[in-house]
Amino acid sequence: MLRRRTPPLLALRMLSSSPSYSANPNPRLPLLPTSPIPQPSLSHHHHHHHPLLSNSIRGLPRTQTMTISRSLLSGPTTGPIPVSTGPEPGSDDSESQSLVVVSFYKFADFPDHADMRKPLKDLCQQLRVSGGIILALEGINGSICGTRESVETVLGFIQSDNRLKGLRQVESPVSPEEEAIHHGHTSSSPLAAGEDAPFRWDHVRVKLKKEIVTLGMPSVSPTEKVGKYVCPRDWNALINDPDTVVIDVRNAYETRIGKFKRAVDPCTTAFREFPSWVEDHFQVSDSDDEHSKVKVNGPNGSTEKQVEIPEQKMPQRVAMYCTGGIRCEKASSFLLSKGFKEVYHLEGGILKYLEEVAESESLWEGECFVFDKRVSVDHGLVQGTFKLCYGCKQPVSDEDMEAPEWEYGVSCPYCYSSKSDEEKERARARQRQFETWGIIGGPDKGRRPASNPATASIKSS
Repeated sequence: MLRRRTPPLLALRMLSSSPSYSANPNPRLPLLPTSPIPQPSLSHHHHHHHPLLSNSIRGLPRTQTMTISRSLLSGPTTGPIPVSTGPEPGSDDSESQSLVVVSFYKFADFPDHADMRKPLKDLCQQLRVSGGIILALEGINGSICGTRESVETVLGFIQSDNRLKGLRQVESPVSPEEEAIHHGHTSSSPLAAGEDAPFRWDHVRVKLKKEIVTLGMPSVSPTEKVGKYVCPRDWNALINDPDTVVIDVRNAYETRIGKFKRAVDPCTTAFREFPSWVEDHFQVSDSDDEHSKVKVNGPNGSTEKQVEIPEQKMPQRVAMYCTGGIRCEKASSFLLSKGFKEVYHLEGGILKYLEEVAESESLWEGECFVFDKRVSVDHGLVQGTFKLCYGCKQPVSDEDMEAPEWEYGVSCPYCYSSKSDEEKERARARQRQFETWGIIGGPDKGRRPASNPATASIKSS
């Protein structure tokens, strides 16, 4: 079974009142199809290929057996791997039907990553696992939501590729209220789940990108060198040391709502700005000299002399953190390439820290922004108080929503002045479509509706 083949998921403190759900809790949401998952034809020119799904997965929560072919994996072939996709019919396994959110990543040499996209997306859709996954040459990065059985099946499918074994993952709880919205137990939206759901059954994205986290520096590779991991229980002692410089590797809209005490905020708007900030702030160079030599030209353009400018001393020790740990992998690799000696980063990121460290002992202040519709989480990974501005995708507080610049679905105090009147009007149009139809673009989702033959004949006459 899957739980014996993959590392166990992190412990989850689920509420005992979490309801169990039937296979089709909302009649407006059809049962899963019983046809086999389509199998894309993959080329066999590369040594590594991801396994294809060979059997169909039928409606949940029935127990079915899915086999994963291992003929394309490196290593000995052991035959089909049985995977349970749910509890036995009639069983009352409320835990297996409770929702979980798992964020995960793994840096790996993955040149044939595009081959995984279709079978992975098909599997998520069949199991009603939603969220977002990025595949790239350097590995995989994602955050998904679904029942525990379904999520474990997806994670097992990913890790059946030997290069992706040992995913770094953090699990977050989902409240009974969020579960009810996610499962369709609401009348507030024509599509049941609606925009208030942390994820939607009908929304899974599996994207191909150049990087799983964008730094824009191909030479930086965490698979070659990376900083030292620090577990959450040892983090406080490290960042309380006066010789340690604590750096928040996230962006300004994230640090605005929460960060660790004593942390330096680079005030970046995108992760790719981090290298420039480091080079400007610490005046690092590729030279091992303690001084950088600058040429000073004379009036006739000739070089008269060289002036030595003392560089700002590098910190003795750097400790970095981010949401789930992935950005710190690249950031620490970059600092090491620039000559930093002691580079540490928080293992599992802020999310793991908030899960394991008691609030009474915590050095975290505020809430942590997350990249899904929960928007923010607090200690214990419970959902926070911030909402999302759909105009700029930044977190907003209750106070922000009292400001005159706030208009639901259009703008907030952080983006109002940067948006033109035309952009705001387009946002209002999108919001009207959503309020009317529950989806952007109306029932035709932006496509031209089919022409009415009767209307066409009148126009032609």
